[in-house]
Amino acid sequence: MASSSMTPSAGPPRPNLAFRRLRGQLSPGEFAAVVRRAGLEIGERVACDARYIGRVESGEIRCPNYAYERVFLHLFPGRTLADLGFAPRETVRGGRARPPVADGAGPFPQERGGGSAHDHGGRSGHDHGGRSGHDHGGRSGHDCEGSPPYGPRHHPAGPFPHVPLNAEHPSTEESDVLRRAFMSGSTATVAAASLGLTGPFSTEADAAPRRVGETEADAVEEAVRRIRLLDDRHGADGLYRRAAVPLRNAFALLDAGTARRSTSDRLHSGAGELAISVGWLAHDSGRFDDARSHYAEALATARMAGDASLEAHAFCNMSFLARDAGRPREAVRAAQAAQRSARERGSARLLSLLALREAGAYALLGDRSACEQALARAQALFGRGGTDADPEWMSFYNEAELEGLEAQCWSALGQWGRAARHAQRAAHVARTRTPHFTRNIALYTAEAADDLARSGRPEEAADAGSRVLDLLDEVQSSRIQSILTTTARVLLPHRRTPVVAEFLARRAP
Repeated sequence: MASSSMTPSAGPPRPNLAFRRLRGQLSPGEFAAVVRRAGLEIGERVACDARYIGRVESGEIRCPNYAYERVFLHLFPGRTLADLGFAPRETVRGGRARPPVADGAGPFPQERGGGSAHDHGGRSGHDHGGRSGHDHGGRSGHDCEGSPPYGPRHHPAGPFPHVPLNAEHPSTEESDVLRRAFMSGSTATVAAASLGLTGPFSTEADAAPRRVGETEADAVEEAVRRIRLLDDRHGADGLYRRAAVPLRNAFALLDAGTARRSTSDRLHSGAGELAISVGWLAHDSGRFDDARSHYAEALATARMAGDASLEAHAFCNMSFLARDAGRPREAVRAAQAAQRSARERGSARLLSLLALREAGAYALLGDRSACEQALARAQALFGRGGTDADPEWMSFYNEAELEGLEAQCWSALGQWGRAARHAQRAAHVARTRTPHFTRNIALYTAEAADDLARSGRPEEAADAGSRVLDLLDEVQSSRIQSILTTTARVLLPHRRTPVVAEFLARRAP
């Protein structure tokens, strides 16, 4: 890598005023977050931070490395590096010319709507971009940043990268609107555009945004509903990265300020629920560290806003995550903390779900007695029925989910036959009463298949597994795929049985 981009006669660096103008009213940290986000849209993980932006604007970096070039041209379509204030690559020592990179060009397909689970628009104070192998901007001095033309890409898996959270606006249109709003230089405008809210904010570059209000709060709440609906139908894998975009911008709306306390409370609650929803997508797709970060963000938001209901929800999901991550004692504590937060809500159904979280943690600890006590409490509370006090996010918690979570408890305790009965009942109830919850139907059926395989009923297990495979064109969930992989491994000794052989053949990559 070249240590300097300046020839001996080049003189001191000249400030890059064109690039500074493009940043507009965003802070260097906020601008860096937008650059990282644009990189994720096309599979480039650039470690852009406020210091890097400062080095570009000061003229220390006269032209970017190839990864940054690709990101900048994607972020500002129709512009050249010269338009962005950079020097031609061939004039910078250590650089070499190559054909210009068009937006989306190159050997890797362009992707829309990427997002890092740790990034909320530069608000946290921790730059999570600093681990990328693409960015060497902090080490190279006054350089035309040297790097291979193409480094490793990280493309999110799953067939739904283009599913719009707002069905009325295709993802490409949303990205273009977001870029145009970003060009106006207003953090609040960027946030509003990503949520379909360009109206209340000026599109003039020199206009200051007004304070956000009820319209923006409505949009944040609607984004939560859309994400949950898409998760119910399609699973988490294809949605996670797209859902991170409205999350970042919901917090940007909070930072923009509100005129009323009631609106601020709604925005805090909506942003917290959005963080939990995105955390769940990360959780269900196996990104446990990302999920933990999102849940922690939601918990902090709940405590700042004094929202006990949101706090209970955050602890509820943290308990489930701790259990899945193999930290059962933490799962017990989180479930108990959730119950303390939820008591003032007056929702028996909420307390029932939280008792099930506690039961699942005890099951993983092997404490059957404590698990059975928590299960009995959950069933009794569930039997009281639903009320207006039940939170909106609990729409998934019905008889099928009660059966499914109990099945998980018996499975963790090694009671495979009992677990299979509850899982089969969960799948049946879900198919007959909530057929639109496709993801849950697939999950319960996959759990039944695994429990049946372990209880010595290979043909029934293979039949159930095949029914799950029938749903995988519509559902993408790493959790479900993992269960099927384990089931296939358990069924291998029975591969000469025709129905088992058929399932294993279909399951094979």
